[in-house]
Amino acid sequence: MPCLECLDPGTEEGGRWEEEKKEDGVKWMQLEHRGPYFVPPYEPLPEDVQFYYDGKPLKLSLATEEIATFYAKMLDHEYTTKEIFQNNFFHDWRKEMTSEEQELIKDLDKCDFREIHKYFVEKNEARKALPKEEKQKLKEEADKIQEEYGYCILDGHREKIGNFKTEPPGLFRGRGEHPKMGMLKKRIMPEDVVINCSRDSKIPEPPEGHRWKEVRFDNTVTWLASWTENIQNTLKYIMLNPSSKLKGEKDWQKYEVARRLKDVVHEIRAQYRKDWKSKEIKKRQRAVALYFIDKLALRAGNEKEEGETADTVGCCSLRVEHIQLHPQLDGQEHVVEFDFLGKDSIRYYNKVSVERPVFKNLQLFMKNKDPTDDLFDQLTTHFLNKHLQDLMDGLTAKVFRTYNASITLQEQLKALTNPEDNVAGKLLSYNRANRAVAILCNHQRSIPKTFAKSMQFLQEKIDAKKKQVEEAQEEVKKAEDEFEDTKDAKAEANVERKKKLLKRLEEQLARLNVQATDKEENKQIALGTSKLNYLDPRISVAWCKKFGIPIEKIYNKTQREKFAWAIDMAGEDFEF
Repeated sequence: MPCLECLDPGTEEGGRWEEEKKEDGVKWMQLEHRGPYFVPPYEPLPEDVQFYYDGKPLKLSLATEEIATFYAKMLDHEYTTKEIFQNNFFHDWRKEMTSEEQELIKDLDKCDFREIHKYFVEKNEARKALPKEEKQKLKEEADKIQEEYGYCILDGHREKIGNFKTEPPGLFRGRGEHPKMGMLKKRIMPEDVVINCSRDSKIPEPPEGHRWKEVRFDNTVTWLASWTENIQNTLKYIMLNPSSKLKGEKDWQKYEVARRLKDVVHEIRAQYRKDWKSKEIKKRQRAVALYFIDKLALRAGNEKEEGETADTVGCCSLRVEHIQLHPQLDGQEHVVEFDFLGKDSIRYYNKVSVERPVFKNLQLFMKNKDPTDDLFDQLTTHFLNKHLQDLMDGLTAKVFRTYNASITLQEQLKALTNPEDNVAGKLLSYNRANRAVAILCNHQRSIPKTFAKSMQFLQEKIDAKKKQVEEAQEEVKKAEDEFEDTKDAKAEANVERKKKLLKRLEEQLARLNVQATDKEENKQIALGTSKLNYLDPRISVAWCKKFGIPIEKIYNKTQREKFAWAIDMAGEDFEF
């Protein structure tokens, strides 16, 4: 699982931490912990590492210098080439400058961060090159901090904490073309932090000279500490490790709710189809929106947080300009073309053939409206969610997403897995099934900067392996010719040895080819998000057990801890 300090609030993973509200069934009696571990204070640059303005060295105040290092560290990243990133950074940076610095530093183009960038690159390389003994010392120091801050006592049991560190200050990145990229993520101080523990526990001590924002005794939530980040004004949390008993139970409950949907989904679909013809336009809009949530795994689209500037929408907040209707397109009838920014400012673009009543209703909803008018002008997320609750206890748009994602994975695994394939071939089928889910959920990512280089390296390995196979084939031929001539037992053994080597090399080549295919197909798809958040892990565990695939090929160590309950529970015959 990604660490809290790695989680942008603009990411799907980061968003998961923000969804932790009071939930039915969550109840603990005792919670005691040390509170968060705060990021160490900023260490000034060495005297010989200079920042230059307009070609001249300029000594910066400590706060201004620290923020300059955030930008300098990213000089080789494409973010720093984007105008919106540059503008947001420079605006926030100037706000933190002294009045003298503001008078002087007025143009980002005249700022030279290259020497600072070089310093951090060299420092990073030096860290990698440390002798084994020095690395061991650093590990021991980290382990000591982990031991002190990384565990809590929950109802008498020592439980691991998911992450116990506050997020470090830096520059916000977001995903997609996020309008707030480049803004300053401020340092979290004890005065920003709300502590949650049990009333009878030893309340954690804040760092010397500081105090907590608040100490709370709320046993209906599972977070230990929280703060509000300054970019999007959203709450961030320190929580139990996913492997904890409480988190495991909540995880299981989430997937069980989605499984319950399976028993009533046909009735729900019949109901919204019936409502397409309702005399009430509000019901029609709700029925079409629910069709999109079901068929396309669209998010409901909650109201934006105050101060949110990104023009992101969900199903209920779609505007007329976000869709185009095509009676016929690409050989299909009743095609709806979607184009909008969804969660995390990720573009959702899709052309889908819909049922005729849906198409007709959309034409009705769009009639006499301007492009900026709401498509579902009589529909709110509150009205939709209340209807979902009436249909099934605990039903939300996210439950539909979890249900459809899990069902899609299960069906794709059945269709794609060839029992005769080797492990690499089966894993390719698994990733293809997972990719079908990621596409359904619109889990995209930018092509990694290193993609071309790593593919080239992989192709070189494939070419080298092909050459080895060809040479081994020649060796087998020679050995067989020698045996034909001599009929000698020693020559026969040599043939078998050469054939075994050839078979091993051919298997290695096949694995490399599968790896290259997998890498190419997944270059723009984020497989991890759906795997961690929307796919019932019991489906993957059952598949592994059925086809003899080691669980560690699907889930890494942290993920196996998170899904320990599923690994123990699911047999190979599990059905979602």
